[in-house]
Amino acid sequence: MEISVMGPIVSCSSEEIMVGRDGLIITRGRNAGLLLPQVATEYSWSREEFLRHTCVKAGLPPDSWQSTSCRIEKFEAEVFGEGG
Repeated sequence: MEISVMGPIVSCSSEEIMVGRDGLIITRGRNAGLLLPQVATEYSWSREEFLRHTCVKAGLPPDSWQSTSCRIEKFEAEVFGEGG
């Protein structure tokens, strides 16, 4: 079991996202998807793959993050688990 404590959430551009450090929230209208920082690392995703999967989590088409109608936000998280 892991617990992730989220830090402050800040708006950002896609270029500002650092895989492995940042978690993502993508929002468009009533749809929102959140993925924790460790998800992209676990699957060895690139920044673009991370953005696409967060869109899918929000119920949006994978490339929606490129639209000006989507809000991209990032956050850092401290992870606590049984093993550490």
